[in-house]
Amino acid sequence: METNRIVILGAGESGVGAAMLAKKHGFDVFVSDFGAIADRYKSALEELNISFEEKQHTDNLILNATEVIKSPGIPATAPIIKALVKNKIPVISEIEFAKRYTKAKTICITGSNGKSTTTMLTYHILKNAGVNVGLGGNIGQSFAAQVSTTEFDWYVLEISSFMLDDMFDFKADIAVLLNITADHLDRYDYKLENYAASKMRIIQNQTENDVFIYCADDDETNKALKETKVNAKQYPFSIRKKIETGAYLENQTIHINTQPKQQLTMSITELALQGKHNIYNSMASGIVAKVLELRNETIRESMGNFKNIEHRLEFVAKISDVIYINDSKATNVNSTWYALESVGTDVVLIMGGVDKGNDYDMLKDLVRSKVRAIVCMGKDNKRIHEAFEDDVEIIVNTFSANEAVQVAYHLAKKGNTVLLSPACASFDLFKNYEDRGNQFKAAVKEL
Repeated sequence: METNRIVILGAGESGVGAAMLAKKHGFDVFVSDFGAIADRYKSALEELNISFEEKQHTDNLILNATEVIKSPGIPATAPIIKALVKNKIPVISEIEFAKRYTKAKTICITGSNGKSTTTMLTYHILKNAGVNVGLGGNIGQSFAAQVSTTEFDWYVLEISSFMLDDMFDFKADIAVLLNITADHLDRYDYKLENYAASKMRIIQNQTENDVFIYCADDDETNKALKETKVNAKQYPFSIRKKIETGAYLENQTIHINTQPKQQLTMSITELALQGKHNIYNSMASGIVAKVLELRNETIRESMGNFKNIEHRLEFVAKISDVIYINDSKATNVNSTWYALESVGTDVVLIMGGVDKGNDYDMLKDLVRSKVRAIVCMGKDNKRIHEAFEDDVEIIVNTFSANEAVQVAYHLAKKGNTVLLSPACASFDLFKNYEDRGNQFKAAVKEL
């Protein structure tokens, strides 16, 4: 019998990881990327003797696949995906593929906002408690690459809706859904319910032995839950109401109950992550830790000493009594809302970039009450001007991180915060949100 042929579309972190794992298990592997492949990934493929192509998709090298693993970034509307579907060739995600080859249990974290922070915090707590744990998914090293080289007992995986769309038999042992807000609607026919249905796939295939952790304060989650059968044991969390089994906030103290008489309490002032949204993130991570029966002291200690990820509400500098914060990872409106909500001073807001069909209405109240000026950074800022011309006196256009920082520096008064929180993707002026954040930080350091 001939070897099964696995074709991988996209040669980034996840694609190359999938190629490593497929090669290890004796498949005939071919990697195809419509763009250019980064040098480090090219040399990784060459080292493993895996054939690949870049800057094109050659139909006859792809449509002979037994199965295709695609990068989460490739939409279902791409011509090559349409051709695969027409030829009835299964298309799956790297996560789906990797799970077949590991006995490790998975903690899968999704949501429109806070998933990177919650994934990192959960991993930090587990690692400090001595759990043999890996970190992967949308963050860090690819899940498949780790499955091919390491043996972990648990993985904490950050899972995007795009990944979930290509996951079918995969099951999360512990699923966490933080929130559902309008994001990436361009991939979901501009319908929030389609995007919500995608997020709910995080609990597919779960049994009563599994765990589902979700935010009881999130309207869209509650709406979607009415339409969904949940088999897993549920642990909701809330900052608005008391919850018997799960987590809640009362008098500035978080209470986490997963078993009778095993409560964990912690004052929110002790949390490393401040701001309302981070109380939710900390509750979600805390429930995971309690479900795994980790010791309260260990959980408290880790939740108190965690350092947040780069480009997410990252303190850059304080210059002439003005604080500069890099929140370049805020690529949607909701993230920017969270950022504004967590800053305690008046703000000069740097925003803009590639607009994904954004609805800026949810920002209006915060902009009116907190934002002194908006500095737009992007090729086309028309929508931002239209959205906020009645809410803020000054809106300025700039076309580089350097220019944006210079303008913000002159607009900011003592005691203000200059906040880069774009609410948009970065591809018009930058390689990615990391590049945007790094250029912003470099510009601030030159002031």
